[in-house]
This record gives sequence, structure tokens and C-alpha cells, in this order.
Amino acid sequence: MKQLLGVINLDHELDHLNELTYFRCGAAVPFASRYRLIDFVLSNMMRADLESVGLFVRRKYRSLMDHLGDGKSWDMNRKHGGLFILPPDWNDPTDTSLGDLQHFHNNLDFFKRASAKYIVHSGSQHINTIDFQELYSYHLEKGADVTLVYKKIDHLEPEHDPCLRLEVDEDGNVLNIHHEKNHPNIYMDMFIMEKELFLEQVKYCIAHGESFFFRDAIQKRRNKLKIAAFEYTGYHAVINSVASYYKNSMKLLDQEEYTSLFHDNQVQTKIKYEAPTRYLESANVSNSLVANGCIIAGTVENSVIFRGVQVRKGARIVNSVIMQKCVIEEDAVIENVILDKDVQLSRERILVGDSKRPFVIAKSSKM
Repeated sequence: MKQLLGVINLDHELDHLNELTYFRCGAAVPFASRYRLIDFVLSNMMRADLESVGLFVRRKYRSLMDHLGDGKSWDMNRKHGGLFILPPDWNDPTDTSLGDLQHFHNNLDFFKRASAKYIVHSGSQHINTIDFQELYSYHLEKGADVTLVYKKIDHLEPEHDPCLRLEVDEDGNVLNIHHEKNHPNIYMDMFIMEKELFLEQVKYCIAHGESFFFRDAIQKRRNKLKIAAFEYTGYHAVINSVASYYKNSMKLLDQEEYTSLFHDNQVQTKIKYEAPTRYLESANVSNSLVANGCIIAGTVENSVIFRGVQVRKGARIVNSVIMQKCVIEEDAVIENVILDKDVQLSRERILVGDSKRPFVIAKSSKM
């Protein structure tokens, strides 16, 4: 859709996933046996056929750049438009911008060269299957300056605590933006607005010494803008802590939950050509997600297994997330554990975590 320019802003996404973000930003964290968190928002933008997408990153983005490459996996390796990875580059000695306004100020040419009239802005922590074309049509229908996306949550969880809430009237207009934890309308870090208005607000905020676009241009100035609210009703998960990562990974083992995320929703990721997983005669696998390229000779129950994992004979994995190319030696036992990539677990080693506080082993560890 040539009318929409995608902006994925990772500036405010801190390293809340502890060991999982020692060596990567949150958007690059693996999820659902073969994906990264960034894949879901990129795939949403791909399905809406956005001509260009700008990705604003600040720290620990080497892994992310390796994963994204030239954007081919999301059909964004184009002669005109496509995926633009825009790391910080502050070369202007007169620049006074702060926070994520630095990104927008120092990449004004990205916005000005784009032919799109509207900007759709998102982070990567809210996994969803939103239809951006539907959001665009709603925004035009409301005639709003900006439209914010929210999800009404029936049962609030700890991961929702840091999220902003939207107070919405019966006509779909935003009355207030606040942090009241008992309010069910979770703002999904996603909005759409006209590009020229967006750039005007960027310039205004910088001129007045502000730092963060949403807080200073929208939340603080909500009485000067017509703000609409779009209620999203599909699959939704917030990944902003180890506990929320683990819980939502385990939820995908439920068929209804898995179907809600992946059925009729094309989710793309970096293509890797690997052989199918081999299940040896001693293997015993139940209720698990297992990616390709694995060799399973032990027991796997209620777990998420990424590409290239080796589970030796006699090893037992229960309620755990095992990332790419881990090796679990004979007779080792793992329960309520997250192993990051390339972990080697020695023979007869036992690791047991709590179902609400899983034991996490950092990337490339040997135990």
C-alpha cells in the first residue's frame, strides 16, 4: 500500500529479558521454535504491502541485522522502497534532539523521500496479527489526527503493568492516556497519523526540548489533537520480561492459541534450508513444537524446540524452551528451563526451574 510508510521503533524497548538480551536487542529474541519477535510486526507490514519500512535501532542490533539481511524473506528487497535499517548516527554538531526524536531528526530524508502520505508506527513487544489496511480505513473514516491501537484485556497479567492504558468513549475517541493498572484497554505501542503532521510534531518537540515522540507529541498534547482509538480483537501477547516470554511460549502448545496466531496469518522469517528433524527409535515426543534440523533420541514433553537441537538418548526435557543448536547430552534432565542458543548441557546434568520463574541459561554456555 503506497499510502502507508512503516516505522518500527525499538528505541524504548529496554533489555528486560535478562540473559536473553545479553547479546541481542529484544526484537531479535527467538520465539515459537523458528521466529524472532521482529518477524511478527514485519509480517503484518508485509501483508499490508507497505512500500517502505524504516527500522530504528540504538543498541545490540548486530544479531538483528544478521537476521533481517536485505529484507528478502519479507519481500522487501526492492529497487524502490523496501526495508531500511537505520541505526543511530549523530554527525550533526548542531543537533539538540533527544531520545527517539534523535532517530527521526537524523533520518528526515527517509521520511521526505517516501511517497506515502501516512505513517504507521509500531514496536516489537506486542505480538499480534493486525490488518494495517483495516486500521488505515478506520483512521480515514474517523477523520482523526492520530489513531491509537489498543487491546481490551479481560484478565490482566504482570506483563501488562508497564503498558499505557486508553480511556475511550462510545464513539471511539480517546479521552485520556494513563497508567492505571486496573484499566483493561492496553495501548499496543502502535499508531497511525499523517506524515506531514508527524514531522511537524517532531520539529515542535525538538524545539521545546522534549525527548520522546509518543509521550511528548501525543500523550502530553492530547487536548490539541483529535485522537481516535482502534480496538484490535485478535491474538495478542506482550513480551517484556522473562516470565512473559516463557508463559506465552508455553501457551503456543495449546492448539487454539497456536491457531489464533498462525492460522490464515502468513508469518515470514529468515529462510534456512535444513533437513527435517530425525526422531530416533528411543525418542518420545509429546505436545511440543519442534523445528527442523533436530536429532531427537530422548524424551521431550510440553516444550518448544528450535532448529538444530540435539537431544541424546536418555535425556528428558519438560516444560522448557530450547533454542537453536543446543546439545543435551545423555541422561540430562531439564524442567521449566530456557536455554539460549548454542548451550551445551553435559551428561546427567539436572536443571529445574519454577513454572513462574524459569531457569535461564545464557547463549553459548557450557554446563
